Amino acid sequence: DVAVAPNGYAWWYLDAFSDDGRYGVTIIGFIGSVFSPYYAKARQNGAAEPLNHCAMNVCLYGKSGHRWAMTERLPGAVARDTASFQVGPSSMTWDGDALTIRIDEVTNPLPTKIKGVVRLYPAALTDYEAVLDGQSLHRWRPLAPTARVEVELQSPGLRWSGDGYLDFNHGDEPLEDGFARWDWSRAPLKNGAAVLYDVECRNGEQRPLAIHIDKHGEVQSMDLPPPATLPRTLWLIRRGTRADAEGRAKVVRTLEDTPFYTRSKISSRLMGEAVTGMHESLCLDRFRSAWVQTLLPYRMPRK
Repeated sequence: DVAVAPNGYAWWYLDAFSDDGRYGVTIIGFIGSVFSPYYAKARQNGAAEPLNHCAMNVCLYGKSGHRWAMTERLPGAVARDTASFQVGPSSMTWDGDALTIRIDEVTNPLPTKIKGVVRLYPAALTDYEAVLDGQSLHRWRPLAPTARVEVELQSPGLRWSGDGYLDFNHGDEPLEDGFARWDWSRAPLKNGAAVLYDVECRNGEQRPLAIHIDKHGEVQSMDLPPPATLPRTLWLIRRGTRADAEGRAKVVRTLEDTPFYTRSKISSRLMGEAVTGMHESLCLDRFRSAWVQTLLPYRMPRK
């Protein structure tokens, strides 16, 4: 039930990989969808209402292929309180022990169904919050950096479990007003997880962040690992991360390759351990461009 300012946003992000490494999932519940072309257009006329632009983004990865759904919905299809967030036929609900996500979405641009339940069980919850920009307008919380996730889908027929992650981002202005680009990654460790942010603010300020959260939810700053380059994507999006000085970072698989955003499964070394985790690179200069805004409605329909 967090308050979201006009032109602002809030999102809850979950990801997980199956124990056998064959499957992956990401789910994002958006209030004020930061990548919505409709929200971007509405902001051109002044203060826009974020509840007019809500969506549940669901992505599946695996041997059977890739499914991606994100339908933006109007306020009449949205309901929320302290424990739940309903967006059309899909919802997120917290019962004190687990986050249950009920999914009923249609993929785009080719329509197929994603329907079923995903449950996340945190090892511990954190109350840590980081400010990502110099004006304290953009904030991030790693709610459950270490968790178990169970996936049970009727369409497509999938059932698996694995290690997962849950966080929360909340801002009082459009994402592209605060940042030019960023790289983010999270990786499980023997005792918890490591999370890395490399943020380039719109004013040119660089704000790197590296933290270790143990299995009990205790957060400690890490010594900032040296930069490690990753290959550019087919859309020429620059990717980068950080890794131990003696190690290298490698893209295991590119999961999403879009004109302004890429999501990847990567391997590297952090805190002396070989790790495999989730990585994203976001170019908000590219997102702002007119040609990208023209393409987005084909992947993000609005009901």
